[in-house]
Amino acid sequence: MHKTLFKKYLSVISVIILISFVCMGTIMVVFVSRYWHMEQRNLLLQNAQGVANVATKSLLNEKDNTFTIDGERMEEFVSAFSENINACILVTDINGKIVMCHNSIQLNANESDAKQPSLDKALVNQVIRDGQYYGTTDLGGYFAEDYCVVGVPIVVTSENGIQTTIGTTFAASSLAFVTGFRAEVVKMFFLAGIAAFLVAFGVTWLYSYKMTRPLRSMCEATKSFAMGDFSVRVPVFSDDEIGELAKAFNQMAETLASSESMNRNFIANVSHELKTPMTTISGFIDGIIDGTIPPEKQNYYLGIVSQEVKRLSRLVKTMLDLSRIDSGKMVLRSARFDISNTIFVALLSFESQIEEKKIEIRGLEDCEPIFVNGDPDMIHQVLYNLLENAVKFTNEGGYIEIHALETPERVTVSIRNSGPGIPPDDVKMIFDRFYKTDKSRSQDKNGMGLGLYIVKTMVQLHGGEIRAESVENDYTLFEFWIPNTGDKGDKKKTVKTIIKNKAEKPGTVEVVESIERIEGEPVDKVPEAVEIVDVTDSAVETSPDAARKREGKKGK
Repeated sequence: MHKTLFKKYLSVISVIILISFVCMGTIMVVFVSRYWHMEQRNLLLQNAQGVANVATKSLLNEKDNTFTIDGERMEEFVSAFSENINACILVTDINGKIVMCHNSIQLNANESDAKQPSLDKALVNQVIRDGQYYGTTDLGGYFAEDYCVVGVPIVVTSENGIQTTIGTTFAASSLAFVTGFRAEVVKMFFLAGIAAFLVAFGVTWLYSYKMTRPLRSMCEATKSFAMGDFSVRVPVFSDDEIGELAKAFNQMAETLASSESMNRNFIANVSHELKTPMTTISGFIDGIIDGTIPPEKQNYYLGIVSQEVKRLSRLVKTMLDLSRIDSGKMVLRSARFDISNTIFVALLSFESQIEEKKIEIRGLEDCEPIFVNGDPDMIHQVLYNLLENAVKFTNEGGYIEIHALETPERVTVSIRNSGPGIPPDDVKMIFDRFYKTDKSRSQDKNGMGLGLYIVKTMVQLHGGEIRAESVENDYTLFEFWIPNTGDKGDKKKTVKTIIKNKAEKPGTVEVVESIERIEGEPVDKVPEAVEIVDVTDSAVETSPDAARKREGKKGK
């Protein structure tokens, strides 16, 4: 049978309460019994001593060690003492012979038959020797059952001051009284315990039910999550640990709902990203094969097919990067390289877009080589993604400002562009997986929301951090840094390349210096400015548009 946490908790608390009451009852009964015995002993002792004193004062004469006491006076006092404490009082001589007895206790028939004219001589001698006796005994068979008995000697003092023991006094009280008293105490405690247990059980039940209510809600919510419904939330009723757990559970639900939404969007985006180029490729190839596209236009459409293939290649690379991040297999292949040159190479990839939107490039006029230790491919990917976003969202005729700063501790790169900016609520989530700032904007409608997530992961793999800030309708800034762990004293062979905007032709850039030299050595000359498309082969390879433009120039 399924046993809930509520039942377990209630059962445990109930057992604890029950055991506590049993222990308390047992301890109370023991202490009450002990207290009764103590009080009864003191009472019997006081009355036995009182009878002994009366006997001493009732002494009439002494002759040949024979003592005579006033029997009538003694009988009156013994009777009064016995009735007063509801006890049996016996007076014996030194040999144990009972000379006077008064019993106010109702004896059973067998007790009456068991009466003897004398008591055990050893018991009398013990009283005379020790001066006092207390115990639970039947007085050597005088009673049919054990009684609580106190015995004291009767001592008289002669005229010359000599003390002589002439007998003993015993006061006995039935144990039936203490048994009945103990039973009444147990009964009273039992009734009080039942009442207290019911109250405690009720309070515990209510508290347990209230305490486990959030857990039951979480269980139901978890079942809903398993069915794909992430809209269920757990009500928070307290600020204790259970309340904190409920809050954390709701936060987890929000994260799961957001993640589920982003995953669905991701699948939709990937499906669209795969479907669109494949449809384009299939249509154009079929058109070329069946002759729908004339031969003179085939190269044009093959160029479109080539672009779509590259688009698919970028999508596959993004998916592979994401897979490596998830599996923890994305590792650094560290090398020492010039991050300034990496910025230039990445920027050249967007030459045609920059020219088309007439974007002004700022901040690189006096850029110096900055060498860092890291993975060149990853840093290139970081810069490529950031520059791609900057070019994509910069308004026409706007600017992109790039700065690289080296300090002894770190190397910082910042990319700032004009444009619509990012809403404040989106800035803090801009690096989240599958997150897109505005799905309705045409500039970002085909994105998958993975670029900046991958950028952040790659920067953090280098031990650095990245941040974003933005003012709507003004600018957007991305800035990242990586540790500067290189040797500052080594002389490296570098290529210093400085580019800037052509003043006479806005939206284009030119190389104003490209010198191979040793760090720290003077520069002899500065070459003439040349077009950006005429620099290194690697730059041409990373810019297909530039390559086509260069081939066109060579053809001319």
